Amino acid sequence: MAEETPESSGTSLLHNSAATASKPRHFLKDVVFHGKFQLLNSLAPEENTQCQHGLYFQDGERRVDYILTYHIKKPSSSRSNRQSSRFTDNAFTRSLRRGTARLGRPPPPQPRGVPEVASQDHSMDYHEDDKRYRREEFEGNLRDMGLELEKDEDTKTPGVGFVKIHAPWHVLCREAEFMKLKMPTKKVYEVKQCSGVGAKINTLVNKATEPLHPNVEENRAQNVKHLSYAFSREKQHLFDLSDRDSFFDSKTRASIVFEVLKRTKCTKAKYSMGITSLLGSGVYTAAYPLHDGDVDGENVEPNDRKLLYEEWASYSVFYKYQPIGLVRKYFGEKIGLYFAWLGLYTQMLIPASVVGVIVFLYGCATVDNNIPSMEICHPRNNITMCPLCDRACNYWKLKEACGTARASHLFDNPATVFFSIFMALWAAMFMEHWKRRQMRLNYEWDLTGFEEEEEELKDHPRAEYELCVMQKSLKKEHKTQKTEKEKLTCRDRLPAYMTNIVMMLLMIGVTFAIVFGVILYRISITAALHMSNNPTTRSNVRLMVKTTAAIINLVVILILDEVYGAVARWLTVLEVPKTDKSFEERLIFKTFILKFVNAFTPIIYIAFFRGRLVGRPGSYLYVFESYRMEECAHGGCLMELCIQLSITMLGKQLIQNNLFEIGIPKLKKLIRYIKSKRRSFQEEEREKKLQRYETDHFLEPFAGLTPEYMEMIIQFGFVTLFVASFPLAPLFALLNNIIEIRLDAKKFVAELRRPVAARAKDIGIWYNLLRGVAKVAVIINAFVISFTSDFIPRLVYQYMYSPDGSMHGFVNHTMSYFNVSDFQDGKEPMDPHHLGYQVEMCRYKDYREPPWSNTPYVVSKEFWAVLAARLAFVIVFQNVVMLMSDIVDWLIPDIPKDISLQIHKEKILMVELFMKEEQGKMQFIDSMTPCDGKERNNHAPIARSRSIPHTHSHTHANNF
Repeated sequence: MAEETPESSGTSLLHNSAATASKPRHFLKDVVFHGKFQLLNSLAPEENTQCQHGLYFQDGERRVDYILTYHIKKPSSSRSNRQSSRFTDNAFTRSLRRGTARLGRPPPPQPRGVPEVASQDHSMDYHEDDKRYRREEFEGNLRDMGLELEKDEDTKTPGVGFVKIHAPWHVLCREAEFMKLKMPTKKVYEVKQCSGVGAKINTLVNKATEPLHPNVEENRAQNVKHLSYAFSREKQHLFDLSDRDSFFDSKTRASIVFEVLKRTKCTKAKYSMGITSLLGSGVYTAAYPLHDGDVDGENVEPNDRKLLYEEWASYSVFYKYQPIGLVRKYFGEKIGLYFAWLGLYTQMLIPASVVGVIVFLYGCATVDNNIPSMEICHPRNNITMCPLCDRACNYWKLKEACGTARASHLFDNPATVFFSIFMALWAAMFMEHWKRRQMRLNYEWDLTGFEEEEEELKDHPRAEYELCVMQKSLKKEHKTQKTEKEKLTCRDRLPAYMTNIVMMLLMIGVTFAIVFGVILYRISITAALHMSNNPTTRSNVRLMVKTTAAIINLVVILILDEVYGAVARWLTVLEVPKTDKSFEERLIFKTFILKFVNAFTPIIYIAFFRGRLVGRPGSYLYVFESYRMEECAHGGCLMELCIQLSITMLGKQLIQNNLFEIGIPKLKKLIRYIKSKRRSFQEEEREKKLQRYETDHFLEPFAGLTPEYMEMIIQFGFVTLFVASFPLAPLFALLNNIIEIRLDAKKFVAELRRPVAARAKDIGIWYNLLRGVAKVAVIINAFVISFTSDFIPRLVYQYMYSPDGSMHGFVNHTMSYFNVSDFQDGKEPMDPHHLGYQVEMCRYKDYREPPWSNTPYVVSKEFWAVLAARLAFVIVFQNVVMLMSDIVDWLIPDIPKDISLQIHKEKILMVELFMKEEQGKMQFIDSMTPCDGKERNNHAPIARSRSIPHTHSHTHANNF
C-alpha cells in the first residue's frame, strides 16, 4: 500500500471512513489515533509559495476551484478544553457516524461531560449537529461525484470553516461533455479580412484609435482562429491537451464545479436539498469561486485580475475601450455581454450628446429673436393677469413672467422637434448596432450554436421549486382520498398571479398617492409664500416651489426604489417559478414595471395633466373643496418638466447609481470585517497574509446583473422618453456612464466575490424592454411636442390667424378675458387694486369666449382648431417616425456579412475535419484487413478485438 502523505490526510481519511466502519474495535482505535495525528499535521500547512495564498490545496498541486463556507460554533470558556480535545477527531468521528448511519446502525453515543453544561448545550447544539450531518452527507455525495475536498477550520477568520473543492481531470472532461462546452481544437484557419473601400476605412480608423485600445492580448485582432467543437472524451485527439492545467481555465473549472453542486442533493432529510437550499438554511453560509490573485501590493504576481484592475477598473483609462475579451475570459459571457452592451450604449451617446448640445445652443442663440418672449418682456406690456391662488394672491403683470418665458424657449423651439425625430432614429440604430455587435461577439466567443444547448439545459428545476413539490407530495401522502384532478404542482398552493396583480396595483397606487401628496404640498406652499411680507420671496415663489417639490420627489423615488425591489422579489418568490431563467425574467419584469412607474409618474403628471385640470377664473377646480389645482407658468409646463426631469435624472445618477454603489459595498465589507472580530488578534497575527479564500470571504456577494441593467434601462428612458423637453439628457447620461463603466469594473474586480461564469448569447429580456421603451418614446415625445409645448399653437396661429404670417400678436391670441365681478364669493383677492388702480378685467391663458359674448367663458373655436392640429400631429409624427425606424431596421442587416461568411466557413471546415477523420479510420481498417473476402470475414472479429484494447486504453487515459 502506498504511504499516505500528510497533505492529503483529511481527504483520504474521510474517503475511507465508511469502509472502516465494519472493522474490529482495536483497528478503529488505531485508525482514530492515526487520524488525529494526520489531521493535526494538516492544520499546520507548509509555507510554500503557492498554497500560502490559498489558491491550491496543501499539496501545492491541486488548484482550488470552488469554496464552500460554514459557521463554526464559537466555544465558550467553560467548554474550551473539551472542545479543543474534540477538535482533532471530529472529522473522523463525524465520517464514522455517517458511515454507520448508512449501514443502518445508530451513531455512537457522544461524551456527556458535566451534566449542567450538557443540559445547557443540548438545545444549542441540536441545530448545529443537524447542519453538520447534512454537510457530511452533501460532501460525501460530492466525493461520489468525483470531486476532491479539503477542509480548513484553523484560519485567521474565527467562526468560519472553509471547504476547498478541486475538480480532477476526469471530472472536468465528463462535465464539459455534459455541458457541451465548446473548446478550441488543433485545427486553425485564417480569418478572412474585408477588402475594398470598407477595409481601408477600417484600417485608417484602427490606426487612429490605436491609443484608445487597452494593452491586453485578448483585445487585439487575430488573423487566425482555432476551430471550436463541443468537447467529447471520445474525440480528445482533436484538442490540444499538451497542457492540461491550462486547457480548462479557472472560469470554466468553477462553472463545472457549480454544475456538479447544483445536481448534488442531500437526501437524508424529509426532502432533498440542493446547494441553494443548503445555503438558505444556513448549512453553508457562502459558496463562491476564487479570484486569481491580488490586484495591488508589493510582489504581486501577474494575473488576469490584476490586468483587469490596471487596464479596465482604473479611472485613468476612462478614455480607452474596454478589454471585453479579457472580461469574458475572467467573468464569463453573461457579464461580458453586459459590459459590451454598456460600452456600445455609452459610445452611441456621443453623437446624441453632440446633437443635443447643438439644439440647446440653438435655443440660447435665438432667445433674443423669439417674438413671443419679446412681447412678454416688452416694457410697455401692461397686461394684468388673474391671481394664481385664492385670496392670498394679488393681480400681477405679464411682464413678470419674462424670465420664465425666455428660459422656456431654450427647450421649446423648433429644433426640439427635429431632435425628437433624431432620437427616435438614434434608438433604432442603437438597437441594430447592438444586434450586429452581439452577433460578432457570439462568433468570437464560440456561441453560435449555443441556442440548442440552452433549450436542453434551461428546464432544470430550481431547488425552491423541487422543495415545494416535495412538500406538496408529503402533504398529499397524509390524505386518504386522492383524485385525478389533484396534480402535483406548486402553483395551486396559493393564487400567486392574483396576489401579484393586487400587490403591484397596490404599489402603483402608493406611487400615485405620493405624487398627489406632492401636488398638495405645491398648492399649499404656493399660497403660504404668496402671503409672505418679503418681496423677494413673493417674486420667486414658482422657482422655490418647483425646486423643493422636485427634490421631495427625488427622495421619495430613491426610497421607493429600494422598497419596490424587495416587493418584486417577494412576489416572484411567491410564484415559485420552475427554472432559474423563468425566475429571473419574472423578477426583472416586475421590478421594471414598479421602478418605471415610480420614476416617471411625477414627470408624466407635469407633462400631461398639470395645468389642464384647472378650470377658469370664477369656476376653478378644487381638491377637498379647499385646494385649487395648480396652473402652469405662462411659458408653459415645459420648463417645469425640464426642472423635474433634470433633478430626478441627475439625482438618481449621482446618489443612487454612484454614491450607493461605492458606499454600500464598502459599508457591508466593514461590517463583515468587524463581525469577524479580527481586531482582537495580536499585532503580529494581523500582519500575516490571509489566504485567498479568506480574503474573498470579506468581499460582497455577487447579487446578479439585474440592478446594473435596471439603472441603465431607467436612464435610457430618461434619454428617450422626454428628450423633447430636455435635450441635454444624453450629455448627462454620457458623463455618468463614463464613470459608471469604471465604477462597475472596479466593483466587479475588487469589491465583489468572483461570480460563477454563465454562458449567454444575448442580453435576454432586457433587449425586449429596450425596444418597448424606444417604441413608447416615440408616442410620448409626440404628445409632449403637441400638448406640453406651444409648438402646435404657434403653428396654428402663424398659418391661420396671423394677419401677416408672423408671430406678432401670438401672446394676446392665447389669452382670454375675465370680468373680476364674476369671482365667486370668498375667492376674490383681498386687495382689489393693483398698482394703485381698480382692476375690472384680468387675463388668463386659455381659448375661451370673452365675458361680453353671447356664450361667455365657453371654449372658443380656436380651441378646437388647436386640438385638432395637436391630434393630427401626434398621428402623423408617430407613424412617420416609426416608419423611418422600420426602414432603418430593414436596411441594416442583423448579422455582419463577414461574420456570416466566417460562420459558414467554420461549418464547412468542421465537416471536412470529420470526413478526414472517418477516411483515416477506414484506411486504417482496410490496411489491417486482407483483400480476400473470405479471409476478411474470418479476420473481422480479430480487427474488432484489436480495437477493443485501444478503446479501453483510450478510456483509461481519459479517466486518468
